[in-house]
Amino acid sequence: MSDLTERQAKILKAIIEEYIETAEPVGSETLEKKYSLGVSPATIRNEMVRLTTEGFLRQPYTSAGRIPTSLGFKFYINSLMEEKKLSVVDEVSAKEAIWDYRFEFDKLMRETTRVLAQRTKNLAVAATNEGEIFSSGYANILDMPEFFDIDVTKSVLQLLDEFERLENLFNKVLGDDPVHILLGDEIGEEYLKSCGLVFTHFQTGSKYAGTLGVIGPCRINYSEVIPLVRYFGNLISEIGRGW
Repeated sequence: MSDLTERQAKILKAIIEEYIETAEPVGSETLEKKYSLGVSPATIRNEMVRLTTEGFLRQPYTSAGRIPTSLGFKFYINSLMEEKKLSVVDEVSAKEAIWDYRFEFDKLMRETTRVLAQRTKNLAVAATNEGEIFSSGYANILDMPEFFDIDVTKSVLQLLDEFERLENLFNKVLGDDPVHILLGDEIGEEYLKSCGLVFTHFQTGSKYAGTLGVIGPCRINYSEVIPLVRYFGNLISEIGRGW
């Protein structure tokens, strides 16, 4: 993955950010007009072919533009993305939104998923070691073209009713990273190949533990969602430290 040239990386970044915004295959003409890439449309097309051959992009149908693959998204997240830092104002307002529920775990989780869904504009979900699932933001995903497919939406909604299935997904990624990501084929379910999960684990003292995250399309706005998921996970752990 580190073998991409500077130009290829720049083109890949532009394609992914355009796709995140529009949910439409991206063509060379769009890139040439909208992004300052400094090369001709013909050169952009040639580089897009190379990126497709190397597995970073795919062409959904003949004569279409390109869309990112899971490999492309992962490279973008790890090497190209500029994460948007939460301002002090954002952090304070997030804390204030859930602070009144700090003594009641169920209410805290219910409000946290509601606020996380509101701020990420995706579906927020939490699963706890008590076997409970909290979720919010169903209406958010219904506005996204990936979820116009009833089988995709049905599969996501079924997932939120099945604790073990959800927990198995969250346990697919191991490691010490504060935020984990599952994309497309990594999820391992046919109707969730167009989806992405961003999640973090939390621990409140010795009593409660669990996972908090966001479910959306593969084109989740990672630069905004990742810091929000990290912050709310840390906030739950901080609030419950003395429990």
